[in-house]
Amino acid sequence: MYRPNRPNGLNHFPHLSPSSHLNRRPNRRILLSAASGGALAAALPHHGRLPERPAGPSDRHRVRREEIAALHRAAAAVRHGDSRYGGGSAQAQAAGHLLDQWALPLFGRPLPPTREHELCAICAELARLAGWAALDTGRHAAARRHFERALYWARAAEDPDAITYVLATMALHAALYGRPATALDMIQGALGPATHHASTRALAFTRLVEARAHARASDGRSAGIALASAERLLDAARPGGGPEWLDFLTHPRLAADAAEIHRDLGDSRACLAWHAQAEAMAPNAFTRSVGMRLAVVATAHLKAGDLEQSLAVGHRSVDILRQVDSRRARDYVLRLVHGLTPHRGLRAVDTFLSRVRHELNTPGA
Repeated sequence: MYRPNRPNGLNHFPHLSPSSHLNRRPNRRILLSAASGGALAAALPHHGRLPERPAGPSDRHRVRREEIAALHRAAAAVRHGDSRYGGGSAQAQAAGHLLDQWALPLFGRPLPPTREHELCAICAELARLAGWAALDTGRHAAARRHFERALYWARAAEDPDAITYVLATMALHAALYGRPATALDMIQGALGPATHHASTRALAFTRLVEARAHARASDGRSAGIALASAERLLDAARPGGGPEWLDFLTHPRLAADAAEIHRDLGDSRACLAWHAQAEAMAPNAFTRSVGMRLAVVATAHLKAGDLEQSLAVGHRSVDILRQVDSRRARDYVLRLVHGLTPHRGLRAVDTFLSRVRHELNTPGA
């Protein structure tokens, strides 16, 4: 079974020079302002304590634009690594280290207001990525803590897109793991006054998450309304009319989520129709998402009574997901495995189950 390497340090981020890592004392004004409850402790890098360290010569140097740009590139590398190799990969797992050891220390140096807000936005994205990696590997308490940090920094950045996206991501976490009512409450927050200036693409993502939550709650009518709204918003979104970290939300990606929505609603025919529209997603870029969608489609074929096609698509899913370190993705395949229980003993089924056990490291399959 393939597992991406876990390098020491930041070998996957050569554009971040160790020479820029000069100060580990976050700016107290940034960390202490607008914090409430546990958000402040979550935002601090060292277990809620500010390290006591006298100011050094480096404190007098303003944060350079190149340092901010390097963090942008590093966050993009984390996003792409997570999508291709999963939340357990070295690239995805680097998000928390980049936040605590590279981004937060920059607050200890002079920052112009514009650059300060940009750095807060980067911190929000890195914390969100750390949360997503934790979610993807089954560490849900850690995911919630990271998402709380992300929301804190998004608000500090006064960035409507970041606030909307983090809240929608938190809602998706709740919806995927048995709390659709909580997810829908969070969606209302994501669509509230603080996000009135969010981009059309960010709002489309939020409506798509809303549709997924309604589907998990078995409310087909509301899911359909939210999905149609997401589609209209995405149609209206201008190319480049949102942050780069939302570029993944294309019509094929919406179709992939729509396929899962209809699988959850028990509508195999609609699931397969949406799947056909999602085929344009590139598996070498969206590896985990494509592999999970194929597991969803295999489950839909099985429900429709087509065991042969279910196994064929299931094998394609394993072909892709064996390259991905994601407990969440393996859970999608295990849902298919559970559906195959009545067919155990058939040679084709047992061959597939053997592949799942050995290539996805799931002994219970």
